[in-house]
Amino acid sequence: FRIRCRHPTDFVKLGGLLLASVFAWYLGSLFADIIPEDSLSTALNNIQNIVEKPVIKAPPPKRQKCDHWSPCLPGSYAFRILSGGGKDRLAKICFEDEMLISEEKGNVGRGINIAIFSGPMTTFIKNAPQGSLLLMVTHDEGSTKLKNDAKQTIADLGSKEIWNMKFRSSWAFIAAKGFKLPDNIQKEKINHSDKSKNRYDGWPAEIQIEGCIPQNLS
Repeated sequence: FRIRCRHPTDFVKLGGLLLASVFAWYLGSLFADIIPEDSLSTALNNIQNIVEKPVIKAPPPKRQKCDHWSPCLPGSYAFRILSGGGKDRLAKICFEDEMLISEEKGNVGRGINIAIFSGPMTTFIKNAPQGSLLLMVTHDEGSTKLKNDAKQTIADLGSKEIWNMKFRSSWAFIAAKGFKLPDNIQKEKINHSDKSKNRYDGWPAEIQIEGCIPQNLS
């Protein structure tokens, strides 16, 4: 075995390489003697535990009345009204977590659905006692058989969109008889059928209104 160095600087490079190797070996031996073996094992185990530690997931949110995202303030009623979408997605009316009108109850009808329907709509609304809360949504088609006297009756309750109802319009409305609802509560929404925008074949998307009504208004 023979090392051939053609230039003096080769000896310097070779010597530096050997010195660096010896120094690295010495530092490794020194740290091995200073740090106990059990400490190294503990450190490796801690790192492994951190990696393998299961992720703590937040608990699922508590279900609120009428499937609200957040609860109503104490002393308030929770409500949610949802118009129908097409023929298959039926309207829903929920009040204080009780589903008054829904597919499950089998009491959704074509046209305008009122929370508790009894007799002709105009007569029903006019006979509703003072202090009543009325929740209305459409399903399928609610304008064709809607006469002007019925429109006027609903308009008298505060509806502005009832006169704009068109064929297969999706509409939701909340009204009070004998008392005034707070101004910050959304009371009415409408969505007209438009072939270029309809979610369903021939019908617009369903619309929804939800909120909280103070109990001491009536």
